[in-house]
Amino acid sequence: MGFSGFALAGRVFAGDPRTFPGHREVLAFLDAFAVESGVAGRVRLRAEVVRVGPLAGHGERWTVAWRGEGGVEEEEEVFDAVVVCNGHCTVPLVPKLRGIGNWQGKQMHSHNYRTPEPFQDQVQDAVSVTVSIVVVVGLGASGVDIAREISNVAKEVHIASRYTEDRLGKVDTFQNTWLHSEVDCIQDDGQVRFSEGSASIAADTFLYCTGYRYHFPFLDVEGVTVDGNRVGPLYKHVFPPKHAPNLSFVGLPVKTIMFQSFELESRWVARALSGRAELPGEEAMAAAVEEDYRRMDAAGKPKRHTHALMPDWLTVFRPLVAATIDERQVEYMDWVAAQVGEPPMEARRREIYEKALRCIWSLDDSYRDSWEEEDEEENR
Repeated sequence: MGFSGFALAGRVFAGDPRTFPGHREVLAFLDAFAVESGVAGRVRLRAEVVRVGPLAGHGERWTVAWRGEGGVEEEEEVFDAVVVCNGHCTVPLVPKLRGIGNWQGKQMHSHNYRTPEPFQDQVQDAVSVTVSIVVVVGLGASGVDIAREISNVAKEVHIASRYTEDRLGKVDTFQNTWLHSEVDCIQDDGQVRFSEGSASIAADTFLYCTGYRYHFPFLDVEGVTVDGNRVGPLYKHVFPPKHAPNLSFVGLPVKTIMFQSFELESRWVARALSGRAELPGEEAMAAAVEEDYRRMDAAGKPKRHTHALMPDWLTVFRPLVAATIDERQVEYMDWVAAQVGEPPMEARRREIYEKALRCIWSLDDSYRDSWEEEDEEENR
């Protein structure tokens, strides 16, 4: 983890370089980078952007309106370019399960999860028992981590996921945890039924680890839409052909090597705005976007996975030991690297990332504390 010339390892706030950094380390790293790079002095904090749109009659210039903390009056300023970097982990994506409308139990999204204690299974008195049986929907990184945590306190944890047909049943490496295929429905009696046909369960909580929606409520730009969680049309996930390079997006791809991807995209945008990198014409970029969509359709990938660059989940699970990064991800990051004069992803970095994936989705409870000596200096 880190940026060019600004690594995490070796800093005073960094922990053991052989293990995954915790959220406090990541925050300290970002704070330090913001200060040392000079970014902190250029950021207006506690300012809510309420509107971004083209300035009428002034070509590709942009009006940005915002409100300060607690303010009701808007302020406006005109800029030559806008880079949208508002993140995409704030608006939960919650699936519509069949029968959920009549279900009386609790529902929450991983966005609101903080600690496992609310899922504690406990005896309240001699005759009253609080039973905690949780269905975790989704087996991405948050689903794996949260299921692991709450399995230590809940009576039962049942993980529902699309791509687990060859691994269904009891998870030996977790406490009281079972792996299922997708939720088929919630029955009239409140029992949860899974697609593989296993026995129904009487759960009291659904915990959705199902990702987020892309959300740009402030963006007032003709021709840029969010449809089925696809932001588009965008050339290489960054530039809308009609408004490039003066409008761009950084950080849309998910299930990728985040910090390296953010840096490469940011540098590409900077070079395009300064004239050091030349973009294709509007028609050529639009045609490239359509070709990407056509390839996705031909491969059977749903629209909502437009910006997901990680391996097909099936290749992670079948067989697990052969999990590799999707060539789409490597191709994308190498292509952006070429635009900024950087070499392709080195084989060692790719190997470390693949190894991390295998550790996480092995459902091994000790994966954070497992390493090989050769990785000590490189796996952060």
